[in-house]
Amino acid sequence: MSSASLATGPQQSVAAPVRRRRSPSIYLIVAVAALAVVSLVRVLTGAGDLTSSGTVAAALTAAVPIALAGLAGLWSERAGVINIGLEGMMVLGTWGAGFAGYQWGPWAGIVAGVVLGAIGGLIHAVATVTFGVDQIISGVAISLAAPGLTLFLAKLYFSDAPGGGQKQSPPIEDVSHVSVPGLSSVLGDIEQQGWFFVSDLAGLLRGLTTDLSLLTLLAIALFVLTAIVLWRTAFGLRLRSCGEAPQAAESLGVNVYKYKYAAVTMSGALAGLGGAILAVSSSQFRDGQTGGRGYIGLASMIFGNWRPGGVAAGAGLFGYTDAMQLRGEGAVHALLLLLGIALLVLAVVQLRAKRYVVASVATVIALGFIVWFLSTDRVPPELVGAAPYVVTLLVLSLAAQRLRVPKWVGRTYRRGESG
Repeated sequence: MSSASLATGPQQSVAAPVRRRRSPSIYLIVAVAALAVVSLVRVLTGAGDLTSSGTVAAALTAAVPIALAGLAGLWSERAGVINIGLEGMMVLGTWGAGFAGYQWGPWAGIVAGVVLGAIGGLIHAVATVTFGVDQIISGVAISLAAPGLTLFLAKLYFSDAPGGGQKQSPPIEDVSHVSVPGLSSVLGDIEQQGWFFVSDLAGLLRGLTTDLSLLTLLAIALFVLTAIVLWRTAFGLRLRSCGEAPQAAESLGVNVYKYKYAAVTMSGALAGLGGAILAVSSSQFRDGQTGGRGYIGLASMIFGNWRPGGVAAGAGLFGYTDAMQLRGEGAVHALLLLLGIALLVLAVVQLRAKRYVVASVATVIALGFIVWFLSTDRVPPELVGAAPYVVTLLVLSLAAQRLRVPKWVGRTYRRGESG
């Protein structure tokens, strides 16, 4: 059967109503406006860390494992299978990186993390696709079993290793880092001037082009490849049709089971890669290292409306707030004002969309943050550590209002059954 006939069939049956695509210039204008607002807050508060190159680099490092977890969820759910087990698969990836990384180098650790994550995804596929186990139950079981398994293996293999312990691996070497030649010093000079917008743009560009890990570049390449494979190839069309209307796909000759297996296994591999990158960038495996990043990755996937670009944006939000809390109380205090302004903008957007309840809630919370900022000079230390999770979940819950969920996601498919 030709890919053209498949493209005609599933798209007629399962495609969502056609929406007018926004011009790329719109996204550019939004990005420039957002940077201008952050720059204004930086000038008003004197919190230079809001847009410093160090903050941008730290945000990028923190965002990569989250982004890969979100991308993993996208692969699985586009094929119709919910993967709550991403956290457990990331945990397997961290242990694989710790085990192979200290013995054979960081790239061996990356490969081992990917393989163990893929095994976790394969287990989830067998349980849900072949045996029809509830997808939530299977995913939760993997997330509960993986930490216990890796802790047992850590005690077994790392306790007597040089530099290791019962809850951590011996040190792992990092991969190489690269920079764009000639840009760092020039952008650094502009950043230090403290000019409105221009210095902030220089700090952003310097953080994105200086001392970049090869693993970060790998993650970016995987996002681009995912967008091409899932939306520009016959394979991607067939895979997405399995998450929209598997019966229609089956009637056109698509082996739905095969595509679901491929998607969920790939999901596990990407989650394992995210965990492996987390371990390598931290120089060792540690028990509890993922810290719920698999679940935050799922949140970024939902916020991104099951699209690679949206997943990257959601992960970037978490990475940025995580970098802020690493900078200290002053940066988090300035973040209160920034968050208040962002929520006011969100309230206006929701008001124009006639979502009055969401707009009202966003306005009340925004005013609360602004009043909090104006009436205090610092934030409680407890909030500093929780800031990434609080800010991310708050913005995601209020912003993700126009979701287009794959129609068959979470439902058990049986070959030959009618929809």
